[in-house]
Amino acid sequence: MAESNSMTINQSKLAKIDHINHKILNIAYDNISEAQKLDLYYPDINQNDFPLVIHIHGGAFVKGDKQDHQLNPFLSFLEHGYVVGSINYRLSGEAIFPAAVQDVKTAIRFLKFHSEKYNLDPNRIAVVGGSAGGNLCAMVGTSAHIVEFEKDMPYFGEVDSSVKAVVDWFGPTDFSKMDEQLSLNQLGPCDHNLTNSPESRYMGTPISIISKDELSKADPTTYVTNKIPPFLIQHGKLDHLVPFQQSVHLTNRIKEVAGDDRVIMEIIETADHGTPEFSTQENMMKVIEFIKKYV
Repeated sequence: MAESNSMTINQSKLAKIDHINHKILNIAYDNISEAQKLDLYYPDINQNDFPLVIHIHGGAFVKGDKQDHQLNPFLSFLEHGYVVGSINYRLSGEAIFPAAVQDVKTAIRFLKFHSEKYNLDPNRIAVVGGSAGGNLCAMVGTSAHIVEFEKDMPYFGEVDSSVKAVVDWFGPTDFSKMDEQLSLNQLGPCDHNLTNSPESRYMGTPISIISKDELSKADPTTYVTNKIPPFLIQHGKLDHLVPFQQSVHLTNRIKEVAGDDRVIMEIIETADHGTPEFSTQENMMKVIEFIKKYV
């Protein structure tokens, strides 16, 4: 895949996890693929039933890893008494949509079902992530009631995949509008409709010819109800890969269906895709305070 087609953040660095004393790595939450594994990082405190923040990595649905540097800012939740989880899922080169959505929902249900084993509170879970991970977080937040995404899943009792809060950083929503919006913003390249674009590869069909109904299945706005958890959505005004209007689209739908108090949206005027404005101490405290309010 050409770099110009990527929605990913630079994947060259790994997360800084060596200093974390208590961690459980590569827990298998399903057995269809080697990709279906997750990590758990624990604070250095003695406590029962930890609240959990689950990170879902980005990477254009085609690359990325649960231990790459995208995790770093969210490890700051450890200092506030949260367990931090990080999930791998099947990428588009292995399995097309809805495999990734099914995987992250399976991982959440797995952790709820095994919450006692891993010392977690199954009723205090949030998801956080950027870019493709932001889309998957939003899908988790809006589609807990959608049976289609949970068929053929492992049986984990009656637990569902619902969460208490969602942080979505610059996630795409309506793939069909990305090129049009980037052109309007005089940013780009405008190549999301190409046959080999990340979105086309994720859906298994070129965005330019896929039906509107099929494409809408990967758009979290499709599933918004008045029962969704609170969302914090942040997006850079200068994003040259995922136009900020993608987050406006989701925000407007949440406000329309669930009310203004169910979503906070912030457009960061100086930020591009995954630039340092998102991971500053000031912004991370804003994210942490949002999660603390609900989880």
